Amino acid sequence: MTQRQFQAIHVIGGGLAGSEAAWQIARAGVPVVLHEMRPDTATAAHKTDGLAELVCSNSFRADDHEQNAVGLLHEEMRRLGSLIMRAANEHQVPAGGALAVDRDGFSAAVTAALVAHPLVTIARGETGLPPPDWDNVIVATGPLTSPKLATAIRALTDEDALAFFDAIAPIVHRDSIDMSVAWFQSRYDKTGSTGTGADYINCPMTREQYEAFVAALIAGDKTSFHEWEASTPYFDGCLPVEVMAERGPETLRHGPMKPVGLTNKHRPDVKPYAVVQLRQDNKLGTLFNMVGFQTKLKHGEQVRVFRTIPGLENAEFARLGGLHRNTFLNSPKLLDGTLRLRAMPRLRFAGQITGCEGYVESAAIGLLAGRFAAAERAGRTPDLPPPTTALGALVNHITGGHIDTIDAGPRSFQPMNVNFGLFPPLAQSPTHGPDGKKLRGPEKAVAKKRALCRRALADLDAWVAGQTVAPAAE
Repeated sequence: MTQRQFQAIHVIGGGLAGSEAAWQIARAGVPVVLHEMRPDTATAAHKTDGLAELVCSNSFRADDHEQNAVGLLHEEMRRLGSLIMRAANEHQVPAGGALAVDRDGFSAAVTAALVAHPLVTIARGETGLPPPDWDNVIVATGPLTSPKLATAIRALTDEDALAFFDAIAPIVHRDSIDMSVAWFQSRYDKTGSTGTGADYINCPMTREQYEAFVAALIAGDKTSFHEWEASTPYFDGCLPVEVMAERGPETLRHGPMKPVGLTNKHRPDVKPYAVVQLRQDNKLGTLFNMVGFQTKLKHGEQVRVFRTIPGLENAEFARLGGLHRNTFLNSPKLLDGTLRLRAMPRLRFAGQITGCEGYVESAAIGLLAGRFAAAERAGRTPDLPPPTTALGALVNHITGGHIDTIDAGPRSFQPMNVNFGLFPPLAQSPTHGPDGKKLRGPEKAVAKKRALCRRALADLDAWVAGQTVAPAAE
């Protein structure tokens, strides 16, 4: 069978993820139909009918692939022939160490490349549930999934999803927490079915610290809604911490910050007035979620206010909290390791709808979905990237790296930017610099990030070299 005899793969959604998926499929020699409902059906956020339109920021964030996780993801995507990264490079604008783009030029370049490719067909118009004869489909419709398709997805997944506000809590890197102040303990030392009795990190507060903290939460600068989000209902089961603080000075102390059942091992004779708890958020144990600290504080305010918590003075955040319109799947439950819907494996999902956050991350998942779909069409088993790479770490978080249950009930899967907390730890972290001197403080942290990046790129190159069939030339 020649390349042009393959049955076409269908990609629904012409954003960054869908555009990248279509490009990767075509590069592999497989025909692809890219469906985009604009301009026939408009959205409240898009302004043009261009593919890969950037509706918010024009920044792809840091471009340093030697010590930054998103910069590393940039480089991995470049090495895999990413159209999104190629267009970003061609239309870059000055932004210091960040990769920012001329948004119109960027979208035009992506659109032109896909229109010009002989194996890509652009189909305009809204699409509902793909018909049965579409046997290999990627859904990459993002946070503005059309009501028609969203309804079809809900019916398939039996999940309450897709359009309420949910305030999400910050996530902290475990190694940035001061354990000379904080301690491990579960409330009343309960072990549950899988615990040890020491499953939470606890940060104690005096009365004075608590009262100052509550005042800072109430006074802090909050985020506001976009126009197109204003009519979306709020999810009362997940109230922001500052909303709880506004309900009375003792509300938090009798809610997520209650000190009962806990003993400070550093000062067992002093009972904390309030306690902030952090719970393990990934299987590697490198990330901890601030329990009950969903927030709509602006990011700068979060860093300022949350670093007043004892033990978190030097906290590094893998993800800050935020207020989101939820339009994403409970992917660890619903998708398999190659992003296929377990209930209907002919459907594969990509981009923000899978629970990744950010332009680059969305495009990266589109890249992988496209490669997986093309391999499947060619009769090959899709080959997952190593978990030590940025691509592998990200898809692992989406499809299985999240802890999704605790004794108290189901855990909420939430979107995540790529960060080093998603990567497996190094076998041995650097302890000395090239000059033989012992690394300390920031130097040690930088050396660790550099080592993670070197390992990732080496493993990616080995993975690419081991692919049984290389992608076709463009």
